[in-house]
Amino acid sequence: MASRAIVPQQQQQPRGVAKQKNGPAEGRNRRVLQDIGNLVKVPAVEGKPLTQISRPITRSFCAQLLANGQGIAEKNKKPVTEVDGGVAVNGAAAAGKGGAVTKAAVQKKVTLKPKPEIVSVVSNDDEDKSKPVVSTDEEDKCKPVSGRRSREGSSRKEVKTLTSILAARSKAACGLTTNKPKDPIVNIDAGDIDNELAVVEYVDDIYKFYKLTEDESRVHDYMDSQPDINAKMRSILVDWLIEVHNKFELMPETLYLTINIVDRYLSMKIVPRRELQLVGISSMLLACKYEEIWAPEVNDFVCISDNAYAREKVLVMEKAILGKLEWFLTVPTPYVFLVRYIKASIPSDKEMESMVFFLAELGLMHYSTITMYCPSMVAASAVYAARCTLDKSPFWSETLKHHTGYSEDQLMDCAKLLVSFHVAAAESKLKAVYRKFSKPERGAVALLTAAKSLSFKSLHSSGV
Repeated sequence: MASRAIVPQQQQQPRGVAKQKNGPAEGRNRRVLQDIGNLVKVPAVEGKPLTQISRPITRSFCAQLLANGQGIAEKNKKPVTEVDGGVAVNGAAAAGKGGAVTKAAVQKKVTLKPKPEIVSVVSNDDEDKSKPVVSTDEEDKCKPVSGRRSREGSSRKEVKTLTSILAARSKAACGLTTNKPKDPIVNIDAGDIDNELAVVEYVDDIYKFYKLTEDESRVHDYMDSQPDINAKMRSILVDWLIEVHNKFELMPETLYLTINIVDRYLSMKIVPRRELQLVGISSMLLACKYEEIWAPEVNDFVCISDNAYAREKVLVMEKAILGKLEWFLTVPTPYVFLVRYIKASIPSDKEMESMVFFLAELGLMHYSTITMYCPSMVAASAVYAARCTLDKSPFWSETLKHHTGYSEDQLMDCAKLLVSFHVAAAESKLKAVYRKFSKPERGAVALLTAAKSLSFKSLHSSGV
């Protein structure tokens, strides 16, 4: 039930005209109490009979009735003009001698402020919601109270109920508040849109393919099938290959492909201990031919191995490896994921990049890392552990989660394993990686304190 103010125009009466005490006052619309329904009677104008409205009084219809009533009242209004110090009604002089005003003259024009009348109206308008309105301004007629109050500058403050306060506190206590801003996903390829080598159009599809095919080239536990070698010997071989790689100043891709070829061949072929180094240099020769522009010659590898193997033996082993692997060398190593994940680690700098590669190469040396975790998880864990070590905030962002496909909880075990290798690197006998990343050109990241939040209470047994 809504209320609307309907103010009838009252007829001005000249002075001296006596009012009837008991008679009905002209212009008033007092009504006796009657049944209140959906029908509202409108005051008669100029003797016309009352019109009964048989439709709901909505805001638009109320405004239309008011406009019609005001238009008729304006037409019947008697003009009042001033003539020679007197007052003229309808153009007739009303002034007497000496400018005195007769009884027939009306008083000077005075604007009377009519009293508002409250009329209850049943409204079907959805916008109008139920409060009576009393308005004396013609512009405010048939408007909600809230609209007028907002214009006048007076508004009520919202009062929170006890239920809403308790509900908000419960959500906050349970960590269910939704007003926390979500970390946006950054477009890491926006800066390479003009770089044709970055293949921005289908780089995401490439990495989806890498994730799907990484298990095809992944090695599992194979040491039980090798009677003459163990995990410690493999770590010694990888440590030496990292030194050779650093000595020849080869590409990072070459190192990761070399380790992949070694592990895949050892998982397929029983190798005696005396030929383990031969497998290593032959695998690096293949990786150099695949990745490098200017690959080292066979004699360079013979020389670096202190002539332990003849040139012909290196070529024979190279052919044997290719036969076992069926010439399948295009594999997603941890390096291809590292490049992408470092790019997604925003902000990233040289120190961050060096720390990631330091932890990843420590993982390459240890047999447990290669056999327990796939290449993409090793790469993502290296990025996560590096961010924890360098105290990057946040440790894991929505952008990294989007591009890696791993959550923080999924990477926790592998990251703790890499951090344990970092803690033991300074005292380990195999120091190739530690020395490599202790140099100033690599930010000396190996000398930094390992991430305490990921350190094991007791170091993981690596067998080194």
